[in-house]
Amino acid sequence: MSKQNLRLIPLEDVVVLPGMGLTLTIDVGDDERVVLVPRHGNEFGDVGLIADVVEHVRLPGGAHAVSLQGVHRALIGAGSTGGSGELRVDVEERPDEQPVDGKTRELSREYRAVVEEILEVRGADDRIKAFLRAIVEPGALADSAGYSPDLTFNQKVELLSTIDVTERLELAVRLQRERLTELQVRKRIRDDVQEGVDKQQRDYVLRKQMESIRKELGEDDGSVVEEYERKIAEAGMPEEVETQARKELARLERSGGESAESSTIRTYLDWLIAVPWSKRSDERLDPIGAREVLDADHAGLEDVKDRITEYLAVRKLRQDRGIEADPRSGAILTLIGPPGTGKTSIGESIARATGREFVRVSLGGVRDEAEIRGHRRTYIGALPGRLVRALRDAGTINPVILLDEVDKVGTDWRGDVSAALLEVLDPAQNSTFRDHYLDVELDLSQVLFIATANVADTIPGPLLDRMEVIAFDGYTEAEKLAIAKGYLWPRQLKRNGLLEDEVVARDGLLSTVISEYTREAGVRNLERQLGTILRKTATKIASGKVEAPVEIELDDVRDALGRQRFFQESAVRTAVPGVATGLAVTGAGGDVLFVEATSMPGSGGLVLTGQLGDVMKESARIALSYVRGHAEELGIDPKDLEDREFHVHVPAGAIPKDGPSAGITMTTALVSLLSGRPVKHTVGMTGEVTLQGRVLPIGGLKQKVLAAHAMGITDVVIPERNRGDIDDIPAEVRAQLSLHPVMTVDEVLSLALEPARNEPLPTL
Repeated sequence: MSKQNLRLIPLEDVVVLPGMGLTLTIDVGDDERVVLVPRHGNEFGDVGLIADVVEHVRLPGGAHAVSLQGVHRALIGAGSTGGSGELRVDVEERPDEQPVDGKTRELSREYRAVVEEILEVRGADDRIKAFLRAIVEPGALADSAGYSPDLTFNQKVELLSTIDVTERLELAVRLQRERLTELQVRKRIRDDVQEGVDKQQRDYVLRKQMESIRKELGEDDGSVVEEYERKIAEAGMPEEVETQARKELARLERSGGESAESSTIRTYLDWLIAVPWSKRSDERLDPIGAREVLDADHAGLEDVKDRITEYLAVRKLRQDRGIEADPRSGAILTLIGPPGTGKTSIGESIARATGREFVRVSLGGVRDEAEIRGHRRTYIGALPGRLVRALRDAGTINPVILLDEVDKVGTDWRGDVSAALLEVLDPAQNSTFRDHYLDVELDLSQVLFIATANVADTIPGPLLDRMEVIAFDGYTEAEKLAIAKGYLWPRQLKRNGLLEDEVVARDGLLSTVISEYTREAGVRNLERQLGTILRKTATKIASGKVEAPVEIELDDVRDALGRQRFFQESAVRTAVPGVATGLAVTGAGGDVLFVEATSMPGSGGLVLTGQLGDVMKESARIALSYVRGHAEELGIDPKDLEDREFHVHVPAGAIPKDGPSAGITMTTALVSLLSGRPVKHTVGMTGEVTLQGRVLPIGGLKQKVLAAHAMGITDVVIPERNRGDIDDIPAEVRAQLSLHPVMTVDEVLSLALEPARNEPLPTL
């Protein structure tokens, strides 16, 4: 291991190993030996190659070149600059020590076998194999890997830097094995491609022959088959679906263009191709941005906005952290509430906020199960179900699909639509939904389903169990005013051809329209009333009767909408004993009901009017039984109950009514009648009553309280067990009225009835 000081020649993008020759355009002066070192960027390696200067050559133009022959490796030491400016380094020669142990011999045999396989795969000349067999020394055998054109620069540098012969052989075997594996994969792919090409060529020839035969027969549909071939290849279908499509295409090709079956097959293939199997919308997983979109489109509705924001936040965390989504964790949001509260329009906003396509599927009045699952292809005029059609219309496999009015689906001899919806809305099943027409599995787990309904009572229990219900209980007057100013008024201005500053309405005037001309949970009728006002104003501007800008006054409202339609009439209605103010929930939201009671000579019977349902009739009987059984405790003379017939009526008589929550209202009306104490006009109530005088909880508290607030009622009696529902009521409403949770009828009566003339006034 002698040490020398040699001229250093850096090499760019090339590595020279012992035994290799190299010609460089460089002048080395009188040096007989140099050291060649590969350069990595601006750094030199620790191991170089000592090379003999074999020949000096003078090139045309006076340039110098040298032929070099690699000898053996050397460790690079300290460097210095020679007298003529060349870089010289101290080197320590490291010739190969040729081990003869069993491991080295085994590696040598393995290396030869691997390289010979590579040469065979590549179809190399036998002379290369002979050259390889002629190499005896293990070190030189390992260095022969450097001749491979497939090794990278860094791999060759690693080979040069490995001084130990056994380790170098191991490295060479590993590198050549990697290369052999890659070549074998390429060969297999090439063979498969060639086999496919051969099959395509054979099929092409056969198709051309069939095309010629069909032309002779007048059945030229070869171009149709080719068009379907192209469309199927471009559709991105799952493997099972593509197999089914190609089977049908083969049937089409065999059937001929004039057969009756041909039209059916073509329609089926058109539907298979129309489904967006591989097309997806790029979903925007931005909870903050989505919330801004939802807030811009809708006022209020905090619950649904929070749920959509949570949905996007969870998907974003899963995506960012590489957590695979559980297919059973899909969100099936169901928005239940009165008409006009924004259930349908919120679906469009959700689609816009998430960057998905939006499709609305109306289910109101649907009675045929095939509308969901599709018709079987054996029927004439068969079509896929509405979900497949919705995906086709959306053009993507992950749209937002709004299932509108799910509470109005029906059942008859054609099947149960709600049962068909179970599979669609169950996250554990809808990844393998099978439409009867397509008869292939369709993954609906990527769809964001949103269902809407007016009431939950008519939705079957198993279907409702698969839904995540969000209640739309209606808007307060303050929220209606905000919606009118921010959304309805600007929209109606545009629809009626008016500019933004041409017509102005004060907040007080809008509040008057809300309170005196609308009494609904939503804002649909409010928008109609605003549209009527603006149409009248637009007519005046267009006819030249007024000049813009126009400020709407109360007289303009009366002229457009007529006389006031809704009044706060509880003071008038409850001024006489026997009338109590109750609260109810209808399909259109909360409502206020006046329960009237009167008596007359008779046999002790009970007459009920007002289209009352069975449950409400039972509540009236319970109320009367309670009053009869506790007459003395209630301050009623038992003689007043003898030979008396009672009549309970609930206006409006043309509207059907049912439910147990009018129990305490009926009891209060009867006690008021018999005691002669009127019910306070500021008090409304809701609660189920028992024969023992207990007050049981009810549903729809928020909607009932909003209706009471709109009517001007300031005190609401509710069951004690509904105390937890008070938080659902908007804070501005809670601040303007008093809620009184009660447990017994006695508490209700003490709060609701005016005091007897000799009793002190109770404090509410």
